[in-house]
Amino acid sequence: MKNKMTSKRMKEELEKRLHKEDRLMTFDREKDQLRIENKHTGKGITIELPGIVARYQEQKEKAIDEVVYYVEEGLEAMTGEQRFSGKEKNIFPVIRSTSFPLETGDEVPFVYDEHTAETRIFYALDLGSTYRLIDEKLLQKEGWEKERIKEVAQFNVRSLSTDMKIDQVAGNDFYFLNKKDGYDASRILNESFLKNMATKVKGNMAVAVPHQDVLIVADIMNETGYDILAQMTMSFFASGHVPITALSFLYEDGELEPIFILGKNKKKQ
Repeated sequence: MKNKMTSKRMKEELEKRLHKEDRLMTFDREKDQLRIENKHTGKGITIELPGIVARYQEQKEKAIDEVVYYVEEGLEAMTGEQRFSGKEKNIFPVIRSTSFPLETGDEVPFVYDEHTAETRIFYALDLGSTYRLIDEKLLQKEGWEKERIKEVAQFNVRSLSTDMKIDQVAGNDFYFLNKKDGYDASRILNESFLKNMATKVKGNMAVAVPHQDVLIVADIMNETGYDILAQMTMSFFASGHVPITALSFLYEDGELEPIFILGKNKKKQ
C-alpha cells in the first residue's frame, strides 16, 4: 500500500481481509459505506470508509488492523443469543476513547457513561474468547435497568487482579498492569485500587490507559518523569490493538485530570 489510500482501495483491502463464506458484503457508493453481515442472521456491521481512510493517513496498517478486529469481534458476538441471567459475573466495564462509536452497526445505541474528557465507559458481556458490548436492545430484552448493569460491572471489576510490575527510570517509579484479559484499562475504574496506589506514591501520581490491555501508574518524582511517561504512553498507544488515549491523567483527591506533556512542561487541560 505504497500509493495513496482511497476509499476504493480501502474497500478492496477490507473485503479481502474480512471475506468468509457465510458473510455478505455490500457497498453503498453514495454513502461510501461497506456493510459486512452474516448471511444466516442478517446481522452485520457498517463501516464508514472515509473515516478509516483518514485514520490510515496517520496510523497506516494499524488503522486497518483495528477495523478488522472490531468487525471480527462484533460479528462473533452477534452469532448467538446472549443472556444476562446466570452470567452476572461476566459483565464488566470497558474503557474506550471518546471517538468510539456510540451505536452498533445497526444503529442501536450502546449502554455507556461519560468518564473523562478523553474516555467513555461501555459495558460488556464476557463470552470467553471475546465479549459483546451491551446495547439498549439487549438491555430491554433482558429487562435490566442501566443502573443495575453499572453496579454489577463496577463490582466485578473490583474482583480482578491488580498485581503490577514495577520499573524505575530516572528516579521515577512506573507500575504496569498487563493481564491481557481484555480489562486491563478497566482497572482504572477500581477506586479502591487507585486510592491504595495513591498511598504508595511519594511524588505526583499519574495514570495512563493507552490501550485496553495495559494500565500504567506512575510515581512522578521529577520533571523528567513526565517526559518519560509521555513517550511511554505514546508508544503503547501506537502499538495497542484497541487504542484508547495517548494522554495521561493526574490523579488527585480521587479525580482524574488529563494532562498535556510538552517537553519539560506539564500542562493541565
